[in-house]
Amino acid sequence: MGVQATTKRRTDLSTVIIGDPHAAVRQSFRHYLESAGRLRVLGEAGELSRLASLLEWQQPDVVLVSAAFGPGLAHFVRAIKRLSPGLAVADGSPALPLVVYGLGNDSDVVLALARAGAEALVSAEASVQELVEAVEAVLRRERYVSPRYGGILLREVQRWSVLHEGHTGVRLTRRETQLLQLVASGLSNKEIADVLSLAESTVKNRLSLLFDKLGVKDRTQAAIFALANGVLQQPLVVERASLHEA
Repeated sequence: MGVQATTKRRTDLSTVIIGDPHAAVRQSFRHYLESAGRLRVLGEAGELSRLASLLEWQQPDVVLVSAAFGPGLAHFVRAIKRLSPGLAVADGSPALPLVVYGLGNDSDVVLALARAGAEALVSAEASVQELVEAVEAVLRRERYVSPRYGGILLREVQRWSVLHEGHTGVRLTRRETQLLQLVASGLSNKEIADVLSLAESTVKNRLSLLFDKLGVKDRTQAAIFALANGVLQQPLVVERASLHEA
């Protein structure tokens, strides 16, 4: 899927596309946002495939997407983020910022969406006004999380800090940095193997060695290490394996 930029009509309103499996919710949000004169809705979708199609030919200022889409949502967010860097604006801000709303108490889901690159995470208990505040924060090129998720993110960072006390001087090779970037971007072992032209078993072994070197136990902790140490801000240069490496 390619994401094509389109020329917007001249307007003072920011634009949004809404993705939610419930038509009544989409229509309510559309009515509220447009009647309040806050945003212009370019389109809406009840399925992730339809939402992806809309984003092929529309470039909204923000995408509102419901957590009700379920387990496939984090993968969708990662896919959009991998496709949209070419559309990034001059200051490096994302061209397709995503606000995920309707989230529950599952910390794994919250962390997965944060790692995938969602700019805002809004709980199911949030008011419509809080959702609008999240959208406005993202439009200012800021990030937003509902207060209830602050503890989840803080605990994860603190857990990482304890695990990595004394490990701040870890030096990574170029290949290790590349692997860490791909893991932190949410790719599976198979996807990493495809990107690097390696056997999946080779990727698994190398990640095991990398995790030992970093002192982490899983992919979540590795992603936090990458975020805290600026690894994700470094350019990703894919070096495919030579024949003897594969």
